[in-house]
Amino acid sequence: MHKDFANKIEGTLRLQRDWNKYISPFGGYNGGLGYRFHFMSATIPECLPGRLEVISYANEFAFLYDDEMENLTSRKTFHHSLDRNIEPHTRPEKKIQAKILEEMLDIDPPCAAIMMNSWATFVQSASRSRAFPYETLEEYVPARVIDAGELIWFGLLTFEMALTIPDEEYELCSALAKPASVALGLTNDLYSWEKERLAAGNSRDEKAKVICRAEIMKQISEYCRVVDSVLKNPSMHVSKDLRATLET
Repeated sequence: MHKDFANKIEGTLRLQRDWNKYISPFGGYNGGLGYRFHFMSATIPECLPGRLEVISYANEFAFLYDDEMENLTSRKTFHHSLDRNIEPHTRPEKKIQAKILEEMLDIDPPCAAIMMNSWATFVQSASRSRAFPYETLEEYVPARVIDAGELIWFGLLTFEMALTIPDEEYELCSALAKPASVALGLTNDLYSWEKERLAAGNSRDEKAKVICRAEIMKQISEYCRVVDSVLKNPSMHVSKDLRATLET
């Protein structure tokens, strides 16, 4: 758990205030503010000092924007708004995105660029991943990994720890981290099960929840095995930043 309680809370609350003020009011929503744990303190406990607030702000924006992202037209708009150019007619969500980019660039320009490029690529990939229905778990999981924000998490993790994955290791990093991405996406499904079930008209099969839990445990076990094999295998020559990414 990250010990910087104040900054993680402030980043989350600041985004919620901005969303209420500039986009639309909302109620009955806690986002990353859990009863016992803050989402970001549990998922990025090794975040460097000075980066946690903006990371929490960006993550809370992604949470709140998720419903809007169902609209593929919004996805296209989102992709083209990842810059700092603000005009009088600029939409409020773009202004918040620009603020996120500005704050990240002030802290670490190279990592900020990777973060925002990862986010933009995610938007385009996620829209394609939702284009077709999936009938089996084998078909669903790869698409869910994309839609759950695998690329966003890559950008967040590398920014929060100032890590740089060499270009030649990018595909290897993605492949090694895949079980963790699967577990993350399916855990999100499990957490929001009741909401999705109601949205589907109470038609979701409860047996699928059991399958989902089992797959999560399987992927967590596989990821632990992958991390151990990388860290304990001296013949596997990878960069220290890739090792740090896998350990996070």
